[in-house]
Amino acid sequence: MPGMGGHKCLKELVQIDPEVKVIIATGYAATGKVKETLESGASAFVGKPYRLAEILKKIREVLDKDS
Repeated sequence: MPGMGGHKCLKELVQIDPEVKVIIATGYAATGKVKETLESGASAFVGKPYRLAEILKKIREVLDKDS
């Protein structure tokens, strides 16, 4: 995302659609910037490196949250 980090991208997406579901994936621990991003509207967090089964499970959890 040239010129736009993940946090800025999330803010833009939330501005377009406040109900957007975003899962952030990062190598950082769930503190600091990650915590701020979650508080800004991200639906969930997955730490890198992650396994396919882990990300699929997280996607399912996020999709089922409001069902």
